[in-house]
Amino acid sequence: MRGFILGIVITILVLLLGGLGLALLGFLPTRANSAPPEMERHLAMSALDNSVERHAPRVNNPVPPTDENLIEGLKIYTMNCALCHGGIDRQPSTLEKSFYPPPPNLILHPPDDAEWHVFYLIHNGVRYTGMPAWDKTLSEGDIWKLTAFLTRVEKLPPSVQDYWKKSSGANPPTGSQGHDEHK
Repeated sequence: MRGFILGIVITILVLLLGGLGLALLGFLPTRANSAPPEMERHLAMSALDNSVERHAPRVNNPVPPTDENLIEGLKIYTMNCALCHGGIDRQPSTLEKSFYPPPPNLILHPPDDAEWHVFYLIHNGVRYTGMPAWDKTLSEGDIWKLTAFLTRVEKLPPSVQDYWKKSSGANPPTGSQGHDEHK
């Protein structure tokens, strides 16, 4: 039995060292202009979600989701996020295919995470993705306004929807419309 367990441990060590060797010797692809293998994508997204779950404080948004704050969040998104994550005109980002991994289109596919999760990602950024930490650029209040906007993109009050339409000429997504219409 001891030999069997030792064999499992040695096998795991060889696999880990072999993977590390492949990476350090440059055998793994690093191009940003090709699709990653599904396993890599799944591993990276799982690692990101688990890291946020472990490290992000579960705090409530101190900024109330008033029409004024949601409109401010929309403006902050337009000025700081739309270039990479798609504009409120519902068009994809021109940089979308230049990043690896590609940034999610937050208008067509809004985050379905809790506000504390979204706030943490915006505040701290995501290493190795091009997503900067916004804590040195935006105030905490502005990050919370942006968070409130992003987590409510599909269920904005009528006055915010009107502002959106006047600003962009496009209708804001509502309900499942944002998820299904452009897939």
